Formats: sequence, C-alpha cells, structure tokens
Amino acid sequence: MTSFRIGSRLIGAQAPPFIIAEMSGNHNQSLEVALQIVEAAAKAGAHALKLQTYTADTMTLNLDHDEFFIQDPGSLWAGSSLYALYEKAHTPWEWHAPIFARARELGMLAFSTPFDETAVDFLESLDVPAYKIASFENTDLPLIRRVAATGKPLIISTGMASIAELDETVRAARAAGCKDLVLLKCTSTYPATPANSNVRTIPHLRELFGCEVGLSDHSMGVGVSVAAVALGATVVEKHFTLDRAAGGVDASFSLEPAELASLVVETERAWQAMGQVRYGATEAEQKSLVYRRSLYVVQDMAAGEVFTSENLRAIRPGLGLAPKHAQSIIGRRAREPLKRGTPLAWSLIE
Repeated sequence: MTSFRIGSRLIGAQAPPFIIAEMSGNHNQSLEVALQIVEAAAKAGAHALKLQTYTADTMTLNLDHDEFFIQDPGSLWAGSSLYALYEKAHTPWEWHAPIFARARELGMLAFSTPFDETAVDFLESLDVPAYKIASFENTDLPLIRRVAATGKPLIISTGMASIAELDETVRAARAAGCKDLVLLKCTSTYPATPANSNVRTIPHLRELFGCEVGLSDHSMGVGVSVAAVALGATVVEKHFTLDRAAGGVDASFSLEPAELASLVVETERAWQAMGQVRYGATEAEQKSLVYRRSLYVVQDMAAGEVFTSENLRAIRPGLGLAPKHAQSIIGRRAREPLKRGTPLAWSLIE
C-alpha cells in the first residue's frame, strides 16, 4: 500500500482522485482576482489550491538576450525575456497567507511549488501540508533534498525526465526523508495534445517506483485526465482560471470553472467505474435478469402436440427455459394444453 494523507484527505486508490487547481499567474497581479480564483475553485469542487512560490530574481537573471529571451515562435511566451515573464507571472509572497487562509475557509487544502530554498523556508513558515516540484526542477536534487527534509508529502512532475533521471530524483527524495511521494506524468508543452500525453506511462511509473502516481495535465478539456484515472492516477493537477478570454500567462491552457467542475465529477466517475474484476449479475442487475430471452409457447397448443420452430420461440422476458435448449425440445410433445405466452418448463414437455 502506498496511500497516505495530505491533511485529512486520503491519497490513493481507495479514494476518489485528488484534484489540484493550479492558479499559477492567472491572477494577473490582482489579489482580488486571486481570491476570486480560490472561491471559484472551491465552488467547482477542487480538493486543493496550488500556487507557485518564486520571484523573478530567484528564477533567472535580468537579461534580455540570447538564451534569456524567448524567441521560439511556437511558444505562448515568445517575445519576452525570462525575467519579464517571471516578473509578470509570480505570485507576491505577501499574498500567500491570505490566499491559503481563504482556501482553508472554503474547505480546500492549499500548498505551493517552491523553486529555491528561500521559497521552502517561506512556505514552512506558513505550515503548508505538502509540496510540489515542477517538471523543470525535477533534476534539481539539492532543492528536492531540501523539500524532502521537511518530511511532508511530496508531489513531483516528471515532464521531460528520463527513467535514469527519475531514479536519481526518487532516490534523493527518499534518502532525504520523503516517505509520501506522488509522481505525476506530465508533458511539458503548453498546451499539451492528447496524442502527446502518453498516459500509459502512469501504471509503469507505479510499478517502477512503488509510489502514488497521477497526472499534471496541460491538455485542453478533461478527457486526458479521465483516461489517466482509468489507468490508476490518484492525483490530477490542472491549471485554472476564471476566464481564458481575460488572459493570463497560463490562461490559454487553463480550465474555466464549469470545466473544473466537470473534471471533479468525471474523474470521480472514472474512479468509481474501475471497480474490480467481476463477472455475472451484480446485486443491482438481479432485477434485469428477467429481461433476458427464454423459450415461450407462441401459439396455443393441444396436449400431445409437437413443439416446432413456429410454436416455440426465444423471446423476452426470461421466465422460461434458456434458448440453448430449443433444439433438444423441438420434435418433442406438450404434456398438456398450453396457451400462447406460456413460459416453457421441463414439466410441460413429455
């Protein structure tokens, strides 16, 4: 068993999937909007609200040339320096306490992704219940060791990481004190396509590393997440915004409130549907057995009359003999007069 709890919430196959709403920078530097996002996430049924804890200076250098400038025309953030992007996207640290407090008031867990040791120290001062490591930091072993040393549950996105890199990451986390671990299958493109999501990796991750597994989903809609739950994902993380049209650094691949509500409902349905290996009628199906086909007399018959394919048919409902007996009965005779609509029984056959 690899299940554990974050706060009062059970993480594992015995519980519905744990749904994390990632705010990221979709607050557009407005605390009022940030708190509205918290409220909308809670209303949609998310189990946790997650932030990202960094400043532009803890992420990169204030340079706007060469590798410090995003030139890829396919990037959502093309034409911006890394520093300017992180300056725009970061969540001010003084906002964390009121955001976390509002989430807790509304019944959600609240935690964050730290990007350096100063962020871990700050989040420890807020007594977060868990930590998340982003895909781009999953090879930052010193950071992972620092987070693992808190002893709190650790969720790590696996985007871009090879098996060898993940092995190093998991070993470092466990050696530093992490007992409760989740690895999230992640595709580090924005948005990700379903075809590039490769959720069959999820059960393989569980087998390789013996921990809870899930999905950090950057695709549109909820289909990929539902498929992941069917393959054993116990945690699903999705970026969340009030309105994609309002913009925001991650808004274009974030769920809106109605979509998040659908994610919560449909992933729980997928979890419920997995059930167990089961054949035969369930207790709930017992009443439906009567609507199977069975053998009925379909014409009035006199005593001694021969059963034929004209006066004996397999029809619904299922109160007569099973259809498999038809060929052995045709050619035999009725023991007594039989009315049309009589379910056939062995006692009625000579």
